[in-house]
Amino acid sequence: MSITLEQAEKLSEAAKAKAKAINVPMNIAIVDEGANLVSFHRMDNAWLGSVDISIKKAKTARFFDMNTGEIGKLSQPGGPLYNIEHSNGGLITFPGGVVLKDGSGKIIGAIGVSGGSVEQDHEVASAGAEVL
Repeated sequence: MSITLEQAEKLSEAAKAKAKAINVPMNIAIVDEGANLVSFHRMDNAWLGSVDISIKKAKTARFFDMNTGEIGKLSQPGGPLYNIEHSNGGLITFPGGVVLKDGSGKIIGAIGVSGGSVEQDHEVASAGAEVL
């Protein structure tokens, strides 16, 4: 099963609420299990340059079934995934992409958030993911 539009909208609402609570406008992308875009929201005044980043964070998390911050740790110079960000048409390997799992632990998609610091992006993406 993949994430539904209804689920994606609930995740987006939770992520937007968290972004408002920390006063940082965000771009929020949600992809399904095939890494296809299901939902996208650009909050008022969110950075235009972060639109693509949020989508790539979601796709990166789903392509490798791990949060983007974890991929970032593995992709440092000398690491086993060094230069991976140049594959797949460009990946994002810093925090803000979070894998989405259903109640049984099966991966059903991913959420990607961009617009603040990487810590804020991860915080907002995690707030969305917690809805599941």
